[in-house]
Amino acid sequence: MAKQPLQHEVILGVDTHLDSHVGVLIDYRGQWLGALSIQANPAGYSELLRWAQSFGNLLQAGVEGTGAYGAGLFQFLYADAIEVFEVNRPDRSQRGCQGKSDPTDAESAARTVLSGKALAIPKSQKGAAEAMRTLSVARRSAVKARTQAINQLRALLISAPDTIRNKLWKSKPDQCVKGCVQLETLGDTAALQALAMTLRLLAKRWLYLTTELCQLDKTLESLTREAAKRLRSQFGVGLQTAATLLAVAGDNPERLHSEAALAALCGTNPLPASSGKMVRHRLNRSGDRSANNALWTIALVRMRSEPRTRAYVARRTAEGKSVKEIQRCLKRYIVRELYPLILADLKDAAFVT
Repeated sequence: MAKQPLQHEVILGVDTHLDSHVGVLIDYRGQWLGALSIQANPAGYSELLRWAQSFGNLLQAGVEGTGAYGAGLFQFLYADAIEVFEVNRPDRSQRGCQGKSDPTDAESAARTVLSGKALAIPKSQKGAAEAMRTLSVARRSAVKARTQAINQLRALLISAPDTIRNKLWKSKPDQCVKGCVQLETLGDTAALQALAMTLRLLAKRWLYLTTELCQLDKTLESLTREAAKRLRSQFGVGLQTAATLLAVAGDNPERLHSEAALAALCGTNPLPASSGKMVRHRLNRSGDRSANNALWTIALVRMRSEPRTRAYVARRTAEGKSVKEIQRCLKRYIVRELYPLILADLKDAAFVT
């Protein structure tokens, strides 16, 4: 920090944490200029920006965790017209050689930007896509909690006395819950009293979560009908799949340079896995798994009901392709089909916002 300011372009790298961030500055030749630790609040962001600009012209920054601890810093730098890139933490081999510290990770982020390897543009998190992502987070947890509640309720009924099990056990969850929510008592013993109270509470929890899911679905339905008109009009694209794909794409469509970029983001691009005389491709296990699952759902619906897809499946099956191979190809084709529609919907949503 004691070096004289240099009037040329500099690059900032930041290692983010909950309460504090560590920034490291390098110049265009890769020379280390200094490091600064700040508090993770607007005052700290202003201090970091002033410090970085005192060394030269700050145009680019690499920030770890722009969707988590670094979200506030990203928004601050983005508002100041600084190009921010999402940077992953260094891999194990690099840490094995250099060690692990906050300044080391921040310097690695800056050098990743300098080398041109940092290409990921963070999400702006200010529009309809971010709203869908937020609602989808709550919906996924509500679905899991509701499933857990009914499973626990049925497990208790299985081990309950025969008279109680025969009276309350129903094949449909809502019917099973209806009987349990009205329970007053099952007997005078402590075990039966505890069982009655537990069944009643689990049934009420299931009903509450069902109401919560209805509210979330109603809001998502309204959002997707308004901000994903083109996407929702496609065969097999429903409420959840449309919300998931838009949320993964983000509110700033410039993140997606091509359909291949969207395919890689969703983990559906085939990766070369050739060696020697064998030439082949394999599935991409990275990418956003919720988006990959959304594409799988669309492909499954089309394989069952859409004539065009059913004909394609029959042809590829006759060629000797397995179901998984056909699904991989279909997901890639679906990305190609939906990519321009996603861009158009995001642009319209940004214009309305």
